[in-house]
Amino acid sequence: MGNTIIRVLHTPGHTPESIALLVTDLRRGPEPWFVLTGDTIFVGAVGRPDLPGNKERNAALLHASIHEKLLPLPGELEIYPAHFLGSACGAGLNLSGKPCSTLAFEKRWNRVLSMDRDAFVAHVSGAVAAPPSEFDTILRFNQGRSP
Repeated sequence: MGNTIIRVLHTPGHTPESIALLVTDLRRGPEPWFVLTGDTIFVGAVGRPDLPGNKERNAALLHASIHEKLLPLPGELEIYPAHFLGSACGAGLNLSGKPCSTLAFEKRWNRVLSMDRDAFVAHVSGAVAAPPSEFDTILRFNQGRSP
């Protein structure tokens, strides 16, 4: 898109089709500028793995997506998640009201990011709230089926 390059990173875990968008503005330089993390990494939390079912398998996928695709990116990279405080999409109680952060800040302060795989899976799959009351309607709509 002109001077803007958007690289799609497949980051399954919250859902099988989850993605993050790595954005580079060539007018600023060749390095990525920010990443839209979707429901993979939030400020202070990570995405919930239970909505598509099989929460332990999805939590393991989420851990791999975070550790293999997002955390290796430069620490100064700004992150913009899809949600912040008030969303039911975060796993755990630490979802921040701050709408953006950096990978370095999250590596330091988002404690679930430093957990090993087994601890992460146990924590994230056990730290989810009940799905939203209208979840079935939302799911049908997102799948292109009539509500």
